[in-house]
Order: sequence, then C-alpha cells, then structure tokens
Amino acid sequence: MQEEKIEKQAVYGIVFNAERTEVLLIKRMDIPVWVLPGGGLDPGELPEAGAIREVREETGFDSKIVRKVAEYLPINKMTHLSHLFECKIMGGKAKIGAETKEVKFFPLTALPSLPPPFEGWIRDATANHGSVLRKKIEGVSYGVLFKLFLQHPILVGRYLLTKLGIHINR
Repeated sequence: MQEEKIEKQAVYGIVFNAERTEVLLIKRMDIPVWVLPGGGLDPGELPEAGAIREVREETGFDSKIVRKVAEYLPINKMTHLSHLFECKIMGGKAKIGAETKEVKFFPLTALPSLPPPFEGWIRDATANHGSVLRKKIEGVSYGVLFKLFLQHPILVGRYLLTKLGIHINR
C-alpha cells in the first residue's frame, strides 16, 4: 500500500485597522523584510487555527477569523498551498518575538517594499470579493528570485538558507 503524501501548507492572517485604511505587517527576524504574519501549518492543524496561532505568535495579538480571502495554489518548489484569512484583533498587544523583529500598521497607500506575493495578496483582501479566491501564487518564480538576488544578494541569500533550514539571527 502506498502512503499518501501530505502536501505542505502555509497560512497567513491579514489584519486591517477598524477603518480598513491600514494593514498589520511584521518584519521577520531571519530575513528582515516586511510581510503578512504567517507560516507553516502544523500537522493535523486546521488552516483557521493555524492562521490565528501565527498571528498571535508573530504579532502578540489575539484574533478571530473574519473570512477566508483566498487559497493560493503552488506553482513551483518554492511555494506551498497557502490559505489567506482576514482576521480581527480581539485582544493582546503588539510584541516582538523569536520570529519577529517589528510589528506595525502601515497605511494601504504607503506600504513598505514587500517581497512577492504579499502586495497582490493585500490587494486581493482589500477588493472584498464575494467568494473565496482560488488562484495560482503570482510573482514567486525562479526568474523573479534571480532578479531579486541581483538587487538584494544578502536578503535572497538569507532566504535560501532558511529554505535549507538554516536561520540567521534567531
């Protein structure tokens, strides 16, 4: 009997301020770039529970799911099935931790430089589609990785090391 291969999955939480004019981002500790809070889904964990856990671990905020925004389908070995949930803060306070260097709300009109695919995911969430989007991950290709490497060799080098399980500044 062949054992069924379980595909890796990731979860992300997008948190807006009450007016929906700002979005909560974290600056990663291992690769100092701004991203949405999120990460790998634990074995047996439901995506909704994983998103709430990741938001708490990476921001310090307790949250609840407002809606599922999208399921993003992998396009290569750098990507995983990724679930994006809009979350609402229910308590807690911003804090940094082992994975997070900074936690901050940014105006949607003045976002910091974000690695792919996060800008597109923020646009998807702000568009308020009537149903859950299901589409391929955009902007995460080997060509884009090479272009980013030419522009930011240290950051991309650190990203590649994390893919090998080597984390710097943890």
